[in-house]
This record gives sequence, C-alpha cells and structure tokens, in this order.
Amino acid sequence: MIRPFTERTVPGKEEIALLAPFARLAPDRIALVSTADQAQRAGEELAASTAWGFDTESKPTFVQGEVSDGPHVVQLSTLDKAWVFQLHDEGCRHLVAQLLARPGVTKAGFGLGDDKKRIVAKLGVEPAGVLELNHVFRQQGYRKDMGVKGAVAVLFNQRFIKSKKAATSNWANPKLTESQLVYAANDAYAAARVYHALGQPIGERP
Repeated sequence: MIRPFTERTVPGKEEIALLAPFARLAPDRIALVSTADQAQRAGEELAASTAWGFDTESKPTFVQGEVSDGPHVVQLSTLDKAWVFQLHDEGCRHLVAQLLARPGVTKAGFGLGDDKKRIVAKLGVEPAGVLELNHVFRQQGYRKDMGVKGAVAVLFNQRFIKSKKAATSNWANPKLTESQLVYAANDAYAAARVYHALGQPIGERP
C-alpha cells in the first residue's frame, strides 16, 4: 500500500515506482520547430499564454575537458501543446532568443541555472521571467531538492517517466527521433502542469 505523501515530504524512488504513470503529451500535440517560419507561427500560438513550461537539451559531452556548445534544443509548453525548437537555423535561433527574452511571460522549469548560462552564451540574451520551480517548493517548506519526478509525485500522485536513452542521445542531430521529441516536450509540459498546480495558473491573454 502506498503511504500518502504529506506536506513537505518528497517521495523516494521506490515509492514513485509504484505510482500510476503521468499522462504525457501525445506526439500530435508536439510541434517540431526548425525554421524561422515555423518559429514565427509557434511564437504566435505561445503569445496566448502568460507562462510557459521551459527546458533545454544539449548534446552530452563524454570526453574530459570537452565543452558543450549547447543548448541544441529549447522546449516551451502550455497546458495544451509543446514546441521543440532546434537551433541549427540562424533565423530560428533569433526568434527563440526573442521568445526567451520576452517580458511579462513566466518561463517555469526545473534546474534552470545551467540552462540560463548556456542560453546567454549561445543566443546572446538573458532569459526574462525565469522561475525555478524548485525554489517555489523550498518556499513551501520542502527541504530536499525537488526535480520534475518528485514534483509530479507530490502534486499529482503520479510517476513521471524519463528515458535515460533519450536523455543521453545526440540532441545536436539535425533529425530528432520521436522518442527525443516526446522526451523533450514532456519535460516542458510537466513544468507547465506543475506551475499551474502550485496555484500559479497559466493565464490566457485577453
């Protein structure tokens, strides 16, 4: 029997493994964005929301001293849809930079410190309105660091599944696999869901 999670308690791996799976975004609600035109359309859709789930992916480095030139992918999500932006195209990169620097929009996610540094280095912009969700949990009395798995378990009593194979895959590849898209999109989508459930609803612009 699964014991109920009390306030300020972060469940362990064994407890999380017993939970029902988190309902992820299906592929038909995930948009791959790799060109300036696609990025322009994505920005128009994202403009309807005042907060987005936010994450990035970078090609892993396996050689000692090797420096990552990531991020190679930026993910933004509302409660209904996620966009996975590839950064190969100069026009697409420019529009992604504009989205991340857009004022008045919260970009919520987990473990964003490194993401912010890489974005500044690669895109030349300081992301505006970034909300580290772990800090919100800290303010609510959770002493242990809260990642997306713990947050989903605490708030929804569900298990967020992350594929190690996808996590360590080549995010710089010009052609991403469906498993990569699902992985990347749902990291941002879960952040959007968590943000909303914390009582900071993702509002719709009038």
